[in-house]
Amino acid sequence: MCLLSNSDKSNSVEAKSADHLRNAGLGGLFPCGGSQNSAATALIVDSRRYTYGELEVTARRWATRLAQLTPGGPKRIGIFAYRSFTTYAGVLATTFAGGTFVPLNPRFPAERTRDVVRQADLGAIIVDLASLPRLSIVLDGLPAGLPVLLTDGPRTAARFPITLDSNDLEQAFPEEGQPMVGSTDPAYLLFTSGSTGVPKGVPVTNGNVLSFMAHNRKRYSFSEADRFTQTFDHTFDLSIFDMFMAWSSGGTLCVPSLAQLRSPTAFVEEHGITVWFSVPSLASILIRQRYLSPNLMPRIRWSLFCGEALPQFVAEAWQAAAPGSVVENLYGPTELTICCAAHRWEPRISPAQCVNGIVPIGRVYEALSHVVRDQHSQAVTPGDVGELWIAGPQTFPGYWRADHLTADRIVEVSDSSGKTQHYYRTGDLVRQLPSGEYGYVGRMDTQIKINGYRVELGEIEAVLRQSGCSEAVALPWPDRNKTKAIIAFVTPDRPIREIGAFARSRLPTYMVPRRIEPVDVFPLNVNGKTDRGALGQLATAWRFRA
Repeated sequence: MCLLSNSDKSNSVEAKSADHLRNAGLGGLFPCGGSQNSAATALIVDSRRYTYGELEVTARRWATRLAQLTPGGPKRIGIFAYRSFTTYAGVLATTFAGGTFVPLNPRFPAERTRDVVRQADLGAIIVDLASLPRLSIVLDGLPAGLPVLLTDGPRTAARFPITLDSNDLEQAFPEEGQPMVGSTDPAYLLFTSGSTGVPKGVPVTNGNVLSFMAHNRKRYSFSEADRFTQTFDHTFDLSIFDMFMAWSSGGTLCVPSLAQLRSPTAFVEEHGITVWFSVPSLASILIRQRYLSPNLMPRIRWSLFCGEALPQFVAEAWQAAAPGSVVENLYGPTELTICCAAHRWEPRISPAQCVNGIVPIGRVYEALSHVVRDQHSQAVTPGDVGELWIAGPQTFPGYWRADHLTADRIVEVSDSSGKTQHYYRTGDLVRQLPSGEYGYVGRMDTQIKINGYRVELGEIEAVLRQSGCSEAVALPWPDRNKTKAIIAFVTPDRPIREIGAFARSRLPTYMVPRRIEPVDVFPLNVNGKTDRGALGQLATAWRFRA
């Protein structure tokens, strides 16, 4: 391993040179090498505390083995674990080894994970004992010989060959320093849902992540006193914010179990959480279940939401429950590295800026360039609706081994000086507000036509919420390409007939849902977002005259 010298170590990531961070990549954000906070708590998971020193030594032992297993340097390492110590030490070990971590979720369907393993062309897989039986199913049918590191058990626990077990990892020498990595080397490779049913890979480089981290470390000024939630599974890129914002500031990452996530306010109080980060759907569920009340979480300093549109009522209810916190709506697709815009909620100003009851996505980060274009790729007049395109150091290099997908989403744009930049087409429709920030209008793929009329499903959902529903989802029926009518799912906060009457009084006839169905609990996908696909499947069997 090509190591950096001990002179590169420091007690604070802020004191590290820019060259060090560029050369060490994402792993260089972890405060290493016997720093003053080595006895401080870095991670709480499975009801156990791990200090910075313990986490670093373990991750470096594993990194040593990864380097020995993969001649020429580790490439892509699968992390097959779920909310365990292995999940987080595995990520850190891979970055320490200069590799690319590929999150794999044991709760996902085996065939989907098997396809990801094939596409990623992994050099090894790190697994914990609890996930081992599931990994056996995933690897069935794949070529033999993929190295497997079992972190917390003996090799005899597996029904298939284990390359290294916990004893082998424990005996490894924890080498200090970081291998040299380039800014264009991928830090991680995530696989998101593809329109063809096949997951598509999104490689995010060390340069992408370091640009994101530099902006947000300055924005939030977290410290060693901060305690961060980890509501996201590690296959969701927002989890990377929690991990490396916590560790780069010397704070503590607190990982709730699934049971604790069902009642997270108790977890917040028990662990003294100061930084909350989740999808809005989780907060919406708490509101419906009446778990939120004013002044419930007084110790939270920052309340961050991302991953889907943030309804105004959620921001208002959360601000009341955590009155001492700053509430922010973060925006950004995976392809633009975690988040790329933000709106800071101001109770006296923000409500008037909401579009269709949705909190603005705010301003695009200053290091990024952006344009808003119409369906013909022409610039729109400020205030008109268009698709948001973004370029700059957080823009991913292109889809994993899928040039045709990259060509569809990344376009070259030249400015008046002739300078060319590569813009990512987000597929999100926005409108610039008088404040200069952007309001979120909806997805291009939720904009449909009925009898020639262009319809924004988000507008219908906003009206349904105004009728008194806390949640509403509008969908085309029978599908996007053969739309004959609109259907809707709502929380049963008031009688359906009243909701329908309200919609008819506010919407043109062609936009009024033909059928409105009550749903006590909206289905969520694995990332905690409202699962529109699952709702659509419920509607496929419906038969009514359109």
